[in-house]
Amino acid sequence: MTPAFHRLRAFIRLGRFHFLAGGFVFHGLGVAAALYDGAALDAGALLWGQMAVTATQLMTHYANDYFDLAADRANPTPTRWSGGSRVLPEGSLAPDTALITALTLALAAMLAALTLTLAVRPGLLTLALLLLSILLAWSYSAPPLRLHSRGLGELTAALLVPGLTPLVGYYLQTGSLSLLPILAAAPLCLLQFAMLLAIEFPDAAGDAAASKRTLVVRLGARRAAYLFMAILLATYALLPLLVLAGLPLPVAVAAALSLPLAVWQCWRVQRGDWANPARWNGLALWSIVLLIGAAAAELAAFLGLIGEVFTP
Repeated sequence: MTPAFHRLRAFIRLGRFHFLAGGFVFHGLGVAAALYDGAALDAGALLWGQMAVTATQLMTHYANDYFDLAADRANPTPTRWSGGSRVLPEGSLAPDTALITALTLALAAMLAALTLTLAVRPGLLTLALLLLSILLAWSYSAPPLRLHSRGLGELTAALLVPGLTPLVGYYLQTGSLSLLPILAAAPLCLLQFAMLLAIEFPDAAGDAAASKRTLVVRLGARRAAYLFMAILLATYALLPLLVLAGLPLPVAVAAALSLPLAVWQCWRVQRGDWANPARWNGLALWSIVLLIGAAAAELAAFLGLIGEVFTP
């Protein structure tokens, strides 16, 4: 294989494109909630909205690897799902490649935001929602805020990825804000928070060495493990309250279908998988599956309800 091919392969690895599926599911969830609420599908808003979401997500991937390079180099126990892409610590590409790509994608996300603001869904609220998303995504790892080192990264990502993304999808279709996408996103925000804790267990030593003060570093792994279990239990205890607040029952039931997997994850943590390097990869993987599976189930439930509305 040629050096150019190796560089291209490394560049793709650096972007971690397999994580983009979540952006499509979360944005689609907001769009489906809008259609359930009676909106007519706006294809332009759907496409440009997804472009903004995907560009922002990719920007975050490349920026995180650049700004977390010291922590990734100090990490003695990376897994497939944590410790970054490993491209920069291996020396496969120059760090500036990641930064330049992240800045280019930030520009692409802002251009999509301007297009949506000026031509698709005119209004300052459109611009505010999208710029807030881009700013929070950039500030997750980038200075001066470096939210993930202040004990705020988990909360920020939980509110941004499965929280703000469906809200943006809903707003771009309807031109208004509603409680519905927030209710649908609430359990997913908790699952995202728990997933980040699972991903941080293998990184704790490297993060601490590089002064990347994640919650697992701040709390200690044992207390973070208890927090992980508490959040998973709270996710499903919250569902009846969300139904009372207006979440359609079939959507709540769809989210609840993932409960057995959550219980299994709690059992794994209770038996000490959080402290077992041989178990870290599986713990992170199934936390990701739990989040995306619950989101996809909610999306399917909304689509089913929409189908019932349009069935003669």
